[in-house]
Amino acid sequence: MQKSVTQEEIVDDLKKLGLERGAAVEVHSSLRSMGMVEGGAATVINALMDVVGESGAIVMSAYLVTSLIPLTEEEKRKGITAKVQKFDETANRKSGMGVIVDTFCKLPNTYLGKGINRVCAWGHNAILHSQGYEYLLSIDGWVLLIGVDIHRCSCMHTAEDKVALPKEIDEHFQLPEEIQRQYPRSDWYVEYQDPHKPLPEDAWGKVQIEAERRGLIRRGYVGQAECMLFKAQPVVDIYEEFLRKDPFRLFGLEKA
Repeated sequence: MQKSVTQEEIVDDLKKLGLERGAAVEVHSSLRSMGMVEGGAATVINALMDVVGESGAIVMSAYLVTSLIPLTEEEKRKGITAKVQKFDETANRKSGMGVIVDTFCKLPNTYLGKGINRVCAWGHNAILHSQGYEYLLSIDGWVLLIGVDIHRCSCMHTAEDKVALPKEIDEHFQLPEEIQRQYPRSDWYVEYQDPHKPLPEDAWGKVQIEAERRGLIRRGYVGQAECMLFKAQPVVDIYEEFLRKDPFRLFGLEKA
């Protein structure tokens, strides 16, 4: 019979990883990856709060989207690779962000931001954190990934806001008009790959590899889940550097 992971064990694992009292940390997590957690999502959240304390802050993305919706064979033939549906913040439903996030957002003393890409925060200056990830970056905050990889790291998008991609790259990821009509952006997030164009390379994966090469990422475990802990700004800086220097090479695309 599998042994349950306790709150005390999660606290110990987080401390071994290097998370400390007073840290402000963006957290992305998979409860299932940790194994059988005694008390479920609430136990993980309580352990995080115990480690960073009220002088620190916990920040989570609480996007108003469903889990991935299975694709039909016709959608796959059209080049759709993933889709999620957006929903209104007044809807009382589970999100695709996971049970830890959904539980966290309902706790007392958490602050929930506005808009489809909401951020929820607890702890020191939680209101500022709930307005987006710029504040976390400005105070040299951390990112903790529990059972997930860098593709879940929301603060990475701040680099994209600073660097305008070349037109050819934007067009490579542009949805055809037929798909835009079928899945309007007001209601859907859809990922698409033109079947007649080469697959782009994993840009964020390259950032993670470079961050590890520079010794920026600490690795460990929480329960059974593989984890990464790193300062947010230096890793976002790598992404911005790559976007500015050679975006075509980053995405593995050729100039027209």
